Amino acid sequence: MYNPEVIETPALKGRKRMKVALLGNPNSGKTSVFNKLTGLRQKVGNFPGVTVDVKSGRLDMNKDLAVELIDLPGTYSLFPHSSDERIVVSTLCNTRDDNYPDAIVYVANSAQLEKHLLLFTQLLDLNFPIVLALNMADVAEGKGMKIDNARLSKEFQTPVISVNARTGEGIDRLKIVLEELLLHGVQAEGLSQRRPFYELSDQEEQLSERAGEVMEVRNVYHGLLLAHHHSWLPFLDNWLKVSISHKLESTEKPLLHYQVRETMSRFDRLGPLLKRSIMRPADQPLSRSEFADRLLTHRVWGPTIFFVLMFLVFQAIFEGASYPMDWIEQIFRALGRWLQTSLPDSWFADLLVKGILSGLGGILVFIPQIAILFFLISILEEVGYMARAVFLFDNLMSRFGLNGRSIVALISGGACAVPAIMSTRTISNWKERLITIMITPLISCSARIPVYALLIGFAIPSVPVLGVFNLQGIAFMGLYLLGILAALGVALIFKLVLRSDERSFLLMELPDYKQPQLRNVGYTVYEKVKAFTLEAGKVILAISIVLWVLADFGPRKEMARAEEEARTIAAQNNMDESATADLIASRQIEVSYAGHLGKFIEPVIRPLGFDWKIGIALITSFAAREVFVGTMATIYSIGSESDEFAIRDRLAQEKDPVSGKPVYNMATALSLLIFYVFAMQCMSTLAVVRRETRSWKWPIIQFLFMGGMAYLGSLITYQLFA
Repeated sequence: MYNPEVIETPALKGRKRMKVALLGNPNSGKTSVFNKLTGLRQKVGNFPGVTVDVKSGRLDMNKDLAVELIDLPGTYSLFPHSSDERIVVSTLCNTRDDNYPDAIVYVANSAQLEKHLLLFTQLLDLNFPIVLALNMADVAEGKGMKIDNARLSKEFQTPVISVNARTGEGIDRLKIVLEELLLHGVQAEGLSQRRPFYELSDQEEQLSERAGEVMEVRNVYHGLLLAHHHSWLPFLDNWLKVSISHKLESTEKPLLHYQVRETMSRFDRLGPLLKRSIMRPADQPLSRSEFADRLLTHRVWGPTIFFVLMFLVFQAIFEGASYPMDWIEQIFRALGRWLQTSLPDSWFADLLVKGILSGLGGILVFIPQIAILFFLISILEEVGYMARAVFLFDNLMSRFGLNGRSIVALISGGACAVPAIMSTRTISNWKERLITIMITPLISCSARIPVYALLIGFAIPSVPVLGVFNLQGIAFMGLYLLGILAALGVALIFKLVLRSDERSFLLMELPDYKQPQLRNVGYTVYEKVKAFTLEAGKVILAISIVLWVLADFGPRKEMARAEEEARTIAAQNNMDESATADLIASRQIEVSYAGHLGKFIEPVIRPLGFDWKIGIALITSFAAREVFVGTMATIYSIGSESDEFAIRDRLAQEKDPVSGKPVYNMATALSLLIFYVFAMQCMSTLAVVRRETRSWKWPIIQFLFMGGMAYLGSLITYQLFA
């Protein structure tokens, strides 16, 4: 049996700048404790290869001690099952990592200690200076539980502090104890050297020794973790991985056997220990959370309540965001008009108004939707309801390669794919998260509504059905259902194609319902809005400028000739200044680079029933789907701010110069509708996918497969109805 030697980290030898890791299970209130300790002094940590946010913050101690607190993802043990949990294990196993902690604050739910202390005992055996913060003490007291902190401290040989992150109770005491811990290590508060919580078997000691022969280890348990996880640890090069694997070839039993043995042994010791330290009421009545779960997790009523709540969330995003989005658009429109009248007519003024200002508007206009979505989702998360929703739908979603948490993103995608894709960060399994990201844009979002409204008028007559419904309304619903069915079908394909070593299963705790902390909700909303604005916003702005160049520039002689012809026609027809400007814009966009591109792709899109003018709209509407309507208005000299009825009337008059038949007939309109159901026509979404996947590979794949679906669907539709 081993007797670990306490290794003094460099920070404990007098270094004044120290790192403290904040660890705990999901639903322990860890993030609330982090917010209380750091306040607004937070930033997103730089963890290479990580697709989730890892926050860090400054913790004020005394004047001689600067502490950085790192909020690592919630995990259940040091045997990880997801990418989030692997971040924790990799950080704690790599003693040369810049984020390697000098000490640990472990946050546990006081009312669920039996479930929350497995990871804590593993950290004890790594011999980190550690303080146990028992959060939600009020919840435990409400259940009639009395926790003997002094006895727990003696049993674990480490400080134990009761805190309430909601009220701030115990936080100051936690800071004091942590300061002592950083200065004096495990000897803090007179505690003697800790003994190992888990006694390694002879075979496990041999595993640790063999790993230690290849690289330096912190102690024997650290060596055992390296033996367990060497095959995937990112800081080990291939030579080290092969060397450790070679050392372990003669292992009598598979590593999983030792993992199960360790886990069961820790729980066997934890049970009696906690029984000695926690007093519980003899007859414990059914708690409010348990009573509520009888309804909220019911096989019938549970999903019904969930869809009602999601409908309300959707309506809040769709309706509540409409006013601030309109205000933002009006502000940018007014600012654009002011700049156009104030600045001399030049390419720079056009760049400022149509490129940069338009791009900024395209970024900021999404902020109300993102803020409302994450505000409501965060409240449901804080209350404890989202864990129930995940539990309800995990079995159904898993059949399509998705996760119970995917249901939230897919429903939110009906408002906007941008915040919906950002909400997938709660999905820990890489494959399930990626599939959710890839299929979310197939859910028809609110930006498609102007296109649907314009084109349905051509294809579907407004006639009553069953005396209650309208055929055009049924067509709207059909387009949404088509997107949902396509999303599930594509998810099934990705499930079969993508390969992942991560096992897909649901491991989570149903926390007690509690009052939400608006401070935490506010932090979440702020972080998500900031991330979108700074990260995705850069890509959106760049693409917006590129689209402006394509639409406003062309061969100089052709642009000048187009303007001259437009002015001649305007003079002959006594057009006013506004109509003349619309006609000039119409003629110039035809000979612009975008117009040339439209004509270049016309042979490709002609089988879909599209001409070069529609081709221009397809190109420019990549800025946002709803730009299609404004582009068509510009092409046909109607004015970009005309309503859909005026645009529809003008399009209805358009004739094919060869056949003399209407360009916008039922077949063309249906073909365009199908195209916009499937096509990736939103640069904001691509930018967010790029940020969330940290690669251009997946947005490119997404753009190509959705474009292929759109082309094939439109081709079949047009050929059937033409």
